[in-house]
Amino acid sequence: MFFPEGLVQVFVYGQPVNMRLSFDGLYALVRHALGEDPLSGNLFAFVNLETHEREAKPKHPRDGGDESELFFDEAKVPVEVIVVPNPETAGLAAQDFEVIGEKVSYRLAQRPGSYVVLKYLRSVIKRRDTQKLSCPAAPVGVIEGSRADVSFVVGMMVDKFAFHLPLYRQHQRLRDAGIRVSRHWLTHLMQQTVGLLEPIHEAQLESIRAGRVIAMDETPIKAGPTGTGKMKAAYFWPVYGEQDEICFLYYPSRAGRHVQEALGLTPAAGAVLLTDGYSVYRQYAKMTGLTHAQCWTHTRRKFDQARDVEPARVAQALEMIGALYAVEARIRDQGLTGGAKQAIRLAEAKPTVERFFAWVDKLFEGQGFLPSSPLTTALAYARERREASCGVFERSGRADRHQPS
Repeated sequence: MFFPEGLVQVFVYGQPVNMRLSFDGLYALVRHALGEDPLSGNLFAFVNLETHEREAKPKHPRDGGDESELFFDEAKVPVEVIVVPNPETAGLAAQDFEVIGEKVSYRLAQRPGSYVVLKYLRSVIKRRDTQKLSCPAAPVGVIEGSRADVSFVVGMMVDKFAFHLPLYRQHQRLRDAGIRVSRHWLTHLMQQTVGLLEPIHEAQLESIRAGRVIAMDETPIKAGPTGTGKMKAAYFWPVYGEQDEICFLYYPSRAGRHVQEALGLTPAAGAVLLTDGYSVYRQYAKMTGLTHAQCWTHTRRKFDQARDVEPARVAQALEMIGALYAVEARIRDQGLTGGAKQAIRLAEAKPTVERFFAWVDKLFEGQGFLPSSPLTTALAYARERREASCGVFERSGRADRHQPS
């Protein structure tokens, strides 16, 4: 294709671009990366970024080669030793050869999942002098009157919640192993076991509520049929305490009242609540007077999503946020607490945060971005959270999880 000289110019962007940016994203690239007017009538060429390129993974050293290399934890994995006879010794007496060494090969094997029935034999005795009969009581199980041993109960829960093996599949496995129990028995046993864990859950939740630093979030789940063939939408609200306690609270919606129900209205003195930008947390903090700290992870993520549109400016943002990471890493490495931790944040992190928001304000004042630009979205997201990002330095030295991770 030819164009009259001097009327139309063709500009080629020098880096691969994710074409999912669509018109708004490419518009921003032309204006801010190429420094040209997208509406000038000139042509702008882009090379599509292959987002699903795969690199050949190096062969794992355990996938071949030395058969004597350990690929398991000897302290946890049982090892069955099998001695392989040397055919050269057939017909020889022991004095006809000597063993000068041995070679070892490992193979990963599997045995069918096994269950065992514990048979308790309790002698009934009759004393000759008193003619009195006696028999020791059966060992008390974790669930009184149940035929399930505590080891079976624990295995059932681990299979269900750690390895996502539904009860109906566990029932099939039991049946194949020759164990005749009903599905209803398994379900009832699970309910009884959950009941045993409720006091632990309540104790952890009380510990979290009494703590100075609480992290909270909400995540959608499907729970129970609606009657129309679909599942009801509900939410887990996980809360995390400063002693690594964690509780998953179930509520039917994302309403703000559930924060009050979960944490109560009397937080500990000087408490800090760490959350994302959902407005109900800010409202709860205002109602109760605790310090609201918002996680930098979400702010960082917003800028990272604008990387293809404004790579240079995004690099500036990530560099400043990365400096906050470095401060928090040093605090952890040095084991700083209390006043020492707050001092280093005031001296090093706070100036970085202030510089970051001054940079954000300067870009906004330039008014050079489309409202739909990913960078505009990131800048607006950060500005809305200025108070939760800056104010925490003055009010508390305990918010040790508000840095991105």
